[in-house]
Amino acid sequence: MSRPKLNRVVADFKAAATGDKTIQLKALRGKHVVLYFYPKDATPGCTTESQDFHDLHAKFKRQKAVVLGVSRDSLASHEKFKAKQELPFDLISDPDERLCRQFDVIQEKSLYGRKFLGVERSTFLIDADGKLRQEWRKVKVKGHAAEVLEAVKALK
Repeated sequence: MSRPKLNRVVADFKAAATGDKTIQLKALRGKHVVLYFYPKDATPGCTTESQDFHDLHAKFKRQKAVVLGVSRDSLASHEKFKAKQELPFDLISDPDERLCRQFDVIQEKSLYGRKFLGVERSTFLIDADGKLRQEWRKVKVKGHAAEVLEAVKALK
């Protein structure tokens, strides 16, 4: 599957999410979709990023945007993380990396000189017609959710 291209319709996907839901991209047509990929539940950067999206959630909702977090963590881990952080949006579990690979967010990383494959913090903005309008890769958490919100507002 090829990586989504700007201003092109994103290939449909189905994925398991919190709340015993299955998220299907095609079913979200008519709403903007913010898909943010993060490395791991309950880690400092991922918690901060999720809290930032939490704090702006009402504003995203007013813009008819659905926020979805994605990581390789299990649904059980996601449910605990979502409850603890009181997240008002769903988290998608991608243990087989299908979605991560579709969006090409599995990248080589380095920690203490050890190289490994991990999720590169990335966000994708898909418009109400299912087209990829913007992508952010190698995301720095501070101010990111607000930047994404401004991009959603600019879609009008």
